[in-house]
Amino acid sequence: MKYKAYLVEEIDGNFMGSIKNLDKPTLENGRILIKVNSSSLNYKDALACSGAKGVVRSYPFTPGIDVAGTIIESSDNKFSEGDMVIATGYKIGMSEFGGFGEIVHLPSNWVLKMPNNLNCETAMSYGTAGITAAACVKKIVDAGCTKSLPVLVSGATGGVGSVAVGILSKIGYEVHAITGKPQENEILMKMGAKTIIDRNEFLQDPIKPMDKALYSSAVDTVGGDILAKTLTMVSNHGVVSCCGNVAGASFTSSVFPFILRGIQLCGIDSAESSIELKKELWDLLSDSWSLDLTNQTKIVDLNEIDKEIEKILRGNQIGRVVIKHGE
Repeated sequence: MKYKAYLVEEIDGNFMGSIKNLDKPTLENGRILIKVNSSSLNYKDALACSGAKGVVRSYPFTPGIDVAGTIIESSDNKFSEGDMVIATGYKIGMSEFGGFGEIVHLPSNWVLKMPNNLNCETAMSYGTAGITAAACVKKIVDAGCTKSLPVLVSGATGGVGSVAVGILSKIGYEVHAITGKPQENEILMKMGAKTIIDRNEFLQDPIKPMDKALYSSAVDTVGGDILAKTLTMVSNHGVVSCCGNVAGASFTSSVFPFILRGIQLCGIDSAESSIELKKELWDLLSDSWSLDLTNQTKIVDLNEIDKEIEKILRGNQIGRVVIKHGE
């Protein structure tokens, strides 16, 4: 049996993706075979497609760190043929062929049954970006950060940022959103942002060891100088959830925000989170933290992936992109 997949190959030092017909894997012990209904496009997927070092173990390879679909074969009695399931992160789309193919062969302990209130397409409108956002927000909620001050969200038009804005707004926080795309202000307001901050204006003044405490907490999706400045502006016992580095992998900070205000800098790695935490996050997204992402989600098929990869690598992607398999 053959299945369609977007296969990335290295040809004369260049990495190119195209749709190929691949052989269905043979079921191995401890694994399940999933007929993929939908996947989604994340920044890590775009890096995998471009041949960025350290993302994919070897080529040729099928990216796609998110999977939603139906089990067609299982060696694990916790799952049965026909179960709707979801899988995100771990080594999917890195060392295991991922959701840009119509079939995946995954370890069963990476997979969860689909929450009752979600379907494949809706789940992938969240994808890894969504549960990363939920993990960021959970750190803020668990710390009991006050709602009397706003929460700052950077990279707000991106996948993680846009979902974080929506969740925080829904649960009662006032959200201030940093963006380098002022033309998208209206979209950000619809997502739930109360105030839009231009990225260049945010960074216009020099970064101080300590600044005025304007925010109760923050979700930083970009790193670099924005993270450095954000740390100086969070109030006592606040939390900064950090999950990205597109603005820089390094930042400089004094110890003052930590020892004088007692703030926490929390790194978020949803990809390698425990399956138990992932279940908790998916349950939240399917219930009390659920969002209508229709207006910020684009649905494409395999033939349209190339141009969406180009957009996300250039920083021009807005919201979420869902890859839908089948006719």
